[in-house]
Amino acid sequence: MLVLTRKLGESIAIDDNIKITVVQIKGKQVRLGIQAPKDTKIHREEVYLAIQDQNKKSVESTSDTTRQVAKLLKSDKNS
Repeated sequence: MLVLTRKLGESIAIDDNIKITVVQIKGKQVRLGIQAPKDTKIHREEVYLAIQDQNKKSVESTSDTTRQVAKLLKSDKNS
């Protein structure tokens, strides 16, 4: 992990198209501004993890549902 120190108003550049700027420091919180292309997905980590969890559950339930439908179709053909 790269750790950098920045002051209010200072920025960090990532590649040629992402810029992160320290916008405000208030107590223990730091407010960051992020400039990135519109197609770049940016989430707070807890939101990102929730999205990943939902995606995994979706894939699992889809697999279970697909198996159930396959069983039903298979039993219909045998009837």
